[in-house]
Amino acid sequence: MTSKNLGRVTLAALPFVLALLIDLTLYAVIKDRLPDRLAVHFDAGGSADQYMSLSAYLLYTVPSLLVPGALWALIAVRGKPHGRAHRWLTGGGFAVAAFLGYLLIAVLFVNVDVPEGGSVDGFPLWHIAAALGAAALAGALGMLLSRLVPGPEDPRDLDPATRERIVLAEGEVAAWGRGIGAWWAPVAVLVLLAAGVTVGLEQNWFIGAPLIVLALVIGTFSRPHVTVDRRGLTVSGLLPRPRVRVPLERMEAADSRSVNALAEYGGWGYRIRPERSGVITRSGEAIVISLTSGREFAVTVGDSATGAALLNTLLDRQRAGR
Repeated sequence: MTSKNLGRVTLAALPFVLALLIDLTLYAVIKDRLPDRLAVHFDAGGSADQYMSLSAYLLYTVPSLLVPGALWALIAVRGKPHGRAHRWLTGGGFAVAAFLGYLLIAVLFVNVDVPEGGSVDGFPLWHIAAALGAAALAGALGMLLSRLVPGPEDPRDLDPATRERIVLAEGEVAAWGRGIGAWWAPVAVLVLLAAGVTVGLEQNWFIGAPLIVLALVIGTFSRPHVTVDRRGLTVSGLLPRPRVRVPLERMEAADSRSVNALAEYGGWGYRIRPERSGVITRSGEAIVISLTSGREFAVTVGDSATGAALLNTLLDRQRAGR
């Protein structure tokens, strides 16, 4: 790991490690004043409705902070966020760590000096507001600290002239299309259908019906298709709607490059992240479009180099026509 990557990993994981150390230190200080069973969950009125042993609390606290910390570190290195995305990622990590850390500490302090077998007076709801305030302050601090560890360079080719093109004769029309089937989409459809029917039969259809509708919507995109033509780029499913279209008027240029679904986009499906969005069905090659707004739109698809090259040719034609 390079020194730059080490710095980004350290900055991404730092707030979660600090929050854990603070929580564990306070736990050690007030442990003797805590009951054997901690009230750890509260209803809307602030009354305790779930309890946990001291050892279980520790087993819950450690992964609650270390797992998101590891995820943030992974995204910082593998996702290569640059520019504003780097600052927002760092600030978001500090905010999440502060929010979780504060609530874990608040749970401890509402249990202080509660007698064995006694009940907690309640969880004051102002703690939620205080946790949000701590998150806002920590997020601002994180964005300031992100300037100390610069993000990676912009992976985009910023010179439109160096991008690949497809040679077309004057007046010649071309289009490109390819399917981007996702193995998990049919599985998700079956799981949601089964869950919807089961819940509808066993509980009520008010809950089951939305699951069935969601399954049908996902089903229409179980075999998505990407098309590049004079209108721009379109991602559609089995039905005309819903679909995602990026017109040429919104594009600056197109590239073909490899993307990481989890690290760069936080998962699969239609994803919206700082400075980027896209239809992500897997990790691997993708058409990545630089938009006039400064954002990026990506779609993972095979033969992405051909699709990106045709988009650049169509963009050249459109600009020449103007």
